[in-house]
Amino acid sequence: MTFGKALREVGYNVIDADSGVAGLALARQHLPDLILSDIQMPGGDGTTLLREIRQDPALKARQLVLMTGRPDIVTPRKGMEDGADDFLVKPVGLDDLLKCVEARLKRASVSWRVEDERLAQLRSLVPPQLPHEIFTPMAGIIGLTEILRSDLPELTPGEVSDIVDDLHQSGLRLHRTLRNYLLILDLRHVAPETLFGSMSPRQMEESIHAGVKGALQLNKRQDDVTVQVSSCSIAVKPESLNGMVEELVDNACKFSRQGTPVEVELSSDGRLTITDHGRGLTKDDIMHIGAFQQFDRKKQEQQGLGLGLVLVQKLADLFQAKVSINSTLGEGTQVEIALPLAN
Repeated sequence: MTFGKALREVGYNVIDADSGVAGLALARQHLPDLILSDIQMPGGDGTTLLREIRQDPALKARQLVLMTGRPDIVTPRKGMEDGADDFLVKPVGLDDLLKCVEARLKRASVSWRVEDERLAQLRSLVPPQLPHEIFTPMAGIIGLTEILRSDLPELTPGEVSDIVDDLHQSGLRLHRTLRNYLLILDLRHVAPETLFGSMSPRQMEESIHAGVKGALQLNKRQDDVTVQVSSCSIAVKPESLNGMVEELVDNACKFSRQGTPVEVELSSDGRLTITDHGRGLTKDDIMHIGAFQQFDRKKQEQQGLGLGLVLVQKLADLFQAKVSINSTLGEGTQVEIALPLAN
């Protein structure tokens, strides 16, 4: 009884091939869960077939078992080293064949489940808006560079300057989107003690102004933002304070109109507040603040993934600092963080 007939009789769906070339063609056509191949056969030997399968993107992860009646030519160890998942030495009894096939199919099932779980985890980490938020500034960069490539001789210096400025803005927005996305993932694994430090009043003021400057790179609101810093010393590293200020000021600018004030203040007791006079949030909005959340996205389209407040909250949690949000629709929003004071 042939192997194919024996496997069919116990319920397996089997496709036979009479040569290595035919076997490879059928494998590419049907994508079987398991490939069982003799090493010595017409039209290409089993090791050649194995090499072809491992180089084929659609087949390389498939389970493959080599068989031979001449272990002196190709040993089981050599077959496994070449990439076979299992190796049978003929003559092979039906029980051994069935045990091998069952084990290989079970292994294939586990492999696919692992891959499916990895894909599911990846999908859960990538919000639906992420591709849009990446490709929007990227499309702007490509479009603007195409204009420079095709029309540069006809453009005035002023037009070139405007295009370069727009390119810079698109690049900054793309960089910010990716940076914030990676940061929101990295914060899950950050040890809190690595974020604590001790800043002098001067360092603290410089860090706050640097955060404001970073936010204003994407929001031309220099005349709208005021900064007031009282002398104190907080137990937060400069880059962490810088990042929180940048996110909060950027958020305030995005949710308020040009020409309305945005106020940044640090009090002597370590309370950082950022106040805008924009459209505000509802109590329900505040309760549901989360990663990749934008409120009234259809009505109030804005760039970004809505990560600003989430990043601030996660950093504050690591500092064991309290974040409070007070907002009134049509009037504005104030975010306050009670930062830890240095001893």
